[in-house]
Amino acid sequence: MLSDSFPYLSCYCFMYIDSHCHLNLLADEEGGIDAIVSEAESQGIDHILCIAIDKKSSLDVKHIAENFPNVSASVGIHPNVEADEQYSVDALIAEANHPKVIAIGETGLDYFRSEGDLEWQRDRFRVHIEAAKQIQKPLIIHTREAREDTMTILENENARDAGGIIHCFTENWETAQRALDIGFYISLSGIVTFKSAKDLQEVAKKLPLDRILIETDAPYLAPVPHRGKTNKPVFVKHVAEFLAELRGDSVENIAQVTSRNFKQLFPSAIATV
Repeated sequence: MLSDSFPYLSCYCFMYIDSHCHLNLLADEEGGIDAIVSEAESQGIDHILCIAIDKKSSLDVKHIAENFPNVSASVGIHPNVEADEQYSVDALIAEANHPKVIAIGETGLDYFRSEGDLEWQRDRFRVHIEAAKQIQKPLIIHTREAREDTMTILENENARDAGGIIHCFTENWETAQRALDIGFYISLSGIVTFKSAKDLQEVAKKLPLDRILIETDAPYLAPVPHRGKTNKPVFVKHVAEFLAELRGDSVENIAQVTSRNFKQLFPSAIATV
């Protein structure tokens, strides 16, 4: 049986990558973003991908990434942002044309928080896919209660030409297979450590190791044993520890392989992993 908590590693010889967090939303934590990034560096977090959710944060995350060599950024608009906030394909490409921007998103579909005719979400999603294909930067995909439409649009719009990540994956095995079939990676967050996530844990056992990434989605979704607290990039280690126990693997191998996977998807992000 999986334990409810996992020991913090006393040796920081493994390197980890947090493939999805929102450092801009941690600015008010003690010591600010400088302290958050320094803590992560000191405990083996080798790189952090800072994700935008709207036009303002697309500017904010680029500024953050410019100030830290081990932080990169994405630009894009989250599906729950108001319908009138839009990029054209050309405007999104211009926003992404920055040396520290390595991804487009987060984008996708969310039918949990939005109501009514959501064709505007689907249209905005298609804009992000087209921009990603043209600029050749992978997509960061958010999907909630929209798995069929999300995967159908990714397939029909040839998103495999850009590649990308289904972030904070909580879907079923069929959805995982469809994502894998179009060359996407699956990123697991602290949710996989929750007692209630038995179905997700079964999916996580079956995923091919060379297509798994790990993330925090900080400041949200802190993993066990920090559930309910503000999440931070340093806690990505607990996701790796849990996956190692779940899959009967070593933490060192999970750390090494997920870092290598990240570099394969984002070869320009970091010099060494």
